[in-house]
Amino acid sequence: MALKSAMAVTGVIMVLFLILHMYGNLMIFGGQETFDEYSHHLRELGSPMIPYSGALWITRVVLLASVIVHAYSAIVLWARANRARPAGQRYQTRKRVQQSYASRTMRWGGIIIALFVIYHILHLTTNTIHPGGAANSPYDRVVNGFQIWWVVLSYTIAMLAVGFHLRHGIWSAITTLGGNKERRQHALNIIATTLALVITVGFLIPPFCVLFGLVG
Repeated sequence: MALKSAMAVTGVIMVLFLILHMYGNLMIFGGQETFDEYSHHLRELGSPMIPYSGALWITRVVLLASVIVHAYSAIVLWARANRARPAGQRYQTRKRVQQSYASRTMRWGGIIIALFVIYHILHLTTNTIHPGGAANSPYDRVVNGFQIWWVVLSYTIAMLAVGFHLRHGIWSAITTLGGNKERRQHALNIIATTLALVITVGFLIPPFCVLFGLVG
């Protein structure tokens, strides 16, 4: 139960971060000055009480810790469940009420997301790789990158993986935290699906608008 609770709590932390990150990404529609100002403001959060970029580093540490705890809990729980199955059923597909495409692909989705996060940090955070051309402006880095079709395609695949992961993860977190009542099942499914859909679409709007010339 402790590991499931750890997965639920860290999952909530990451979902909240995704919502805030999505909101920040949508500021690209305000133009270069607005987006660059937003990016710069993130480094000044809490100033002068917190040193420059201090709030960002606190956020990064919390997120990294959440990812590590989340992944560790998932691996341990999966290994326990696998060992608990009878040998004759270990590799058989068993239908369950809550089983879905998202739940069956959580592990592969997690790997895709992890690889994408590494690429995303190297591209838009550390400015180490420069698809579309190097730029000091966060706005230019986003626009230059998303003008390339294969960058948008890779981003889309990663965000779809995030969507499926969220769909099952949100439902599972609410269930673990005590929201799993028989009469609430339908409402839980609607909440999980809606939130996952909003976050996924919200992240995909900017790259496709850049690709089709609506931004930049």
